[in-house]
Amino acid sequence: MKTPIRQMAFAGLCLLSATSAFAAEVTVHYVQPDKFADMPFEPWEREDVMKQLTEHFAKLGQRLPSDQTLTIDVLDIDLAGRVIPNTRSGRDLRIMKGEADWPHMRLRYSLQQGGNVVASGDADISDMAYMMHLNRYSDGDPLRFEKQMLDEWFEKTFLGKRR
Repeated sequence: MKTPIRQMAFAGLCLLSATSAFAAEVTVHYVQPDKFADMPFEPWEREDVMKQLTEHFAKLGQRLPSDQTLTIDVLDIDLAGRVIPNTRSGRDLRIMKGEADWPHMRLRYSLQQGGNVVASGDADISDMAYMMHLNRYSDGDPLRFEKQMLDEWFEKTFLGKRR
């Protein structure tokens, strides 16, 4: 008789092997991040934002065939909302009103397969209506609007899906 833990482990291995058929190698470079339009002031917060975005690009790359390589140069980031200094907690607050504070990124990308460039270009992406449509990410995710914007760009650019 199989135990539930064994069954879950087996299901996890099956899922892992099924998703490994899709998983392009993704490399992300941040070009002069100290000059980005809008990033947190504290170095550890900046690093956290870049780490989360890098992980998100890698997650998106799982939807591409494993024989492809995606390279992304992040040229500029302007996060959703505006920063308001908060002296009480020591952490600045990011306030989002849905006005002229939408997320915006400039990227340069190259998708290769077998040493040949399949797609490349510059992308100037933004979501002016970022608070007007449903967001699949949790309210607790500080980059939920940026991730949603990147999802839409990725689907349109690499998967050919339109909203």
